[in-house]
Amino acid sequence: MKCDRCENTVVYSRKYSGENLCSDCFSKSIIHKTTKTISKYNMIESGDVVGVAVSGGKDSLSLLQVMKKISLDHNFKLKAITVDEGIPGYRDEALKIVEEFCKKLNVEHKVYPYSSLFGTTLEQTLELRDNEKISSCSICGILRRRAIDYGATDLGVDVIATGHNLDDMLQTFIINIISGDTKKIGWMDPDTSKNKIRKIKPFCDIYENEIVFYAFTNEIPFQSEECPHMNEGIRTEIRNFLNSLEKTRSGIKNNMYKSILKISTTLKDSNNSEWRICSKCGNECTGEMCSVCSTLTNLRLN
Repeated sequence: MKCDRCENTVVYSRKYSGENLCSDCFSKSIIHKTTKTISKYNMIESGDVVGVAVSGGKDSLSLLQVMKKISLDHNFKLKAITVDEGIPGYRDEALKIVEEFCKKLNVEHKVYPYSSLFGTTLEQTLELRDNEKISSCSICGILRRRAIDYGATDLGVDVIATGHNLDDMLQTFIINIISGDTKKIGWMDPDTSKNKIRKIKPFCDIYENEIVFYAFTNEIPFQSEECPHMNEGIRTEIRNFLNSLEKTRSGIKNNMYKSILKISTTLKDSNNSEWRICSKCGNECTGEMCSVCSTLTNLRLN
């Protein structure tokens, strides 16, 4: 079968759109879609320095390559931020892959370990928790976000880009719904151009399996070892559920995401929480103490 856009052989079929593409046309479509998303949601301004959070997984490394290609025709620069959680036997492989990949792309790269920023590793914090209901993903997510923010300030970037894809957005929405945390749904709006700290998700309109294929067809090396804590939370179950729906009802993820965007925009406009200064570290938060300081304080008290 020939590609819908050229004479080459088809290697990827998009069931939700009916497109059949060769490797080259598929890759170009991902770059085009990412460029369109960046423009649609006012993600990057001319002259910006973009800090890409690069973990060593397929999403972040693919994002770094795609952003590098886009930057060649647009006026912005890239820097890479990597967080080292201190998980024995897991992070070492990724750190090596990211270092070599950044050198290949000629992108400045710096690693920020939990141990240096917080005086503890993820594994050490897990030993301190007295409630197994608090998942390692929850603790790690809070610390990782602060580490990335620190890296962005340290490297002097204007905007932080993460590799979250459309599937990630759907999963996060469902998690917020079932946990009763509707305020966070208002924070899911992709347009963060008016926020004090601009955080963007250029892959937010793209399916996860398309990012996987992009990494594969472009021979992007990524970490093969899965995080030992990945199945502690409910996200994996939600991912499997959504994939089963998409398998029998092509395009249902796209439809759901369009609905989420409408809901998040409405909730964003109605969210009247005022930003305050954390009494412990001085960072912005919505309470007396930020989530990072609160988490570390509770763990150490326990």
